[in-house]
Amino acid sequence: MPFFSYVAIDKHGKKIKESVEASSLDTAKNSLRGAGYTILEIKEQNPLNRDINLPFLGNPTAKHMAIFCRQFVSILRSGVPISAVLTMLGQQTENAKLAAAVREMQADIEKGETLTGSMRKHPKIFPNMLVNMVAAGEESGNLEDSFRQMELYFEKAKRTKSAVTRVMIYPCILLVVMIIVLFVMMTKIIPMFLQTFKEMNAELPTLTLMVMAVSDWFVDWWWLLLLILVVLVVGGILFDHTNKGRHFFGFLARKLPLVGKLTVRSACATLCRTMSLLLASGLTLTESLELAAGNMNNIYFKEAVRSVRGMVTEGWTLSRGIQETRVFPPMVSNLVGVGEEAGDLQGMLGKLADYYDEEVEEATQKLLAALEPIVILFMAVFVVIIVFSIFLPMLNMTSAYDQYL
Repeated sequence: MPFFSYVAIDKHGKKIKESVEASSLDTAKNSLRGAGYTILEIKEQNPLNRDINLPFLGNPTAKHMAIFCRQFVSILRSGVPISAVLTMLGQQTENAKLAAAVREMQADIEKGETLTGSMRKHPKIFPNMLVNMVAAGEESGNLEDSFRQMELYFEKAKRTKSAVTRVMIYPCILLVVMIIVLFVMMTKIIPMFLQTFKEMNAELPTLTLMVMAVSDWFVDWWWLLLLILVVLVVGGILFDHTNKGRHFFGFLARKLPLVGKLTVRSACATLCRTMSLLLASGLTLTESLELAAGNMNNIYFKEAVRSVRGMVTEGWTLSRGIQETRVFPPMVSNLVGVGEEAGDLQGMLGKLADYYDEEVEEATQKLLAALEPIVILFMAVFVVIIVFSIFLPMLNMTSAYDQYL
C-alpha cells in the first residue's frame, strides 16, 4: 500500500509531521480524522521521498513497531482482553519475527504472565524503552496511552532514520547508474567508434587518445575494477563492525560538510524524544540516560550520553553534563537548563525533540537539493568528455575532406 506524508494538529493542539500507510488518499484522511487529527497537508510519497523499509533484514523495523503499537491501541479500545488482542495481532503482523514473538506472548498471558514480563522474554524484538513504557502503563492502569506514545515515538524515529537514508540512497542510485553507463560505454560503444578511427589512420586529438587508453584499460581490466569495488564495500562493512571502524565512520558522519549537520540534528532529536518519554514513564534520570544511550546510532553520541549519565550520577545537572561533552549544540544544554530551573525538564525535552524533528526534515530537503545539481553536473562533465572524444575526430575528418575538395 502507498504511504502518505501529512502535517496535522493533534487533539492536544500540537503540530506533527508524520506518515501513514493507507490504500488511498481518502482512507488516509479518514484514518487521521478518526484519530482526532486536523489535517493541514497530506500527499502521497514518491519513490525518492518515501520512508525506506528493508523487510528482508528480518528484525522488525521502526515502521513495524509503530504499526504494532497503533493496532494494539485500536483493538484495545474496543474492550477486547489483552490475550485476544495479541491473538489478532499475531495473525496480521507482517514481520515474521514480530508475529512469532506476539504469539508466544499471547500464550504467556494466558498462563498468567504480565504483558511486561512476556515482552522482556524477547529483548531482540521489543526495545527496553517500549518494555519500560508498557510497565509504566500497567502500573498506572493507562496501557493505551503508553502504546499511543510509543506509536508516535516509533513514527518519528522512522521518519528521522528514513530522512537520513533518503539522503544517502539518492546519490548512491545515481552513482550505480553512472558506473553501469560508464562500463557499457567504455567496453562496448566507444571501442566501436575508435576502431573505425584506427582503420582510417586518422590523426586523433589528445582527448580522444586519452579516452582510447581508458577504454582499452576497461576492456582488459574491468574485472579488476569490479573486484576493487566489492573489496571496498565488504571491507567497509566489516570495518564498521569494529570499534575503530565505528569511530571512523561516526567521525565522518559528524564532520562531512553536507551530512554533518543532519547527523547532529538527528542525534539531538533522538536523545530529546527518548528522554522525554522515559522520564514521563517514571524512570529516573540516570535510567533514562542509559536507555537513551542505547538508542543513539552514532558511537560518539552514544559515548557522550553515557558520559553524561556518569556526571549525573556524581551529582551534576543534566544541562551541565550535556555542555561538558561538547558534542551536542549549545541550544540543547541551554534549554535543558531552562527546563531544569522551571521544573519541567520532560516538557522542555519534548519541545526540543519537536524542534529538531523539523530541523532534520529541513536539513534533508536542503541536502537533497544540494546533492542533485552536484551529481548532475558530475555526470554532465563525464558525458561531455565522451561526446567530444568521439565527435572531435569526426569534425577533423570532415574539415580535411572539405579542404581536399
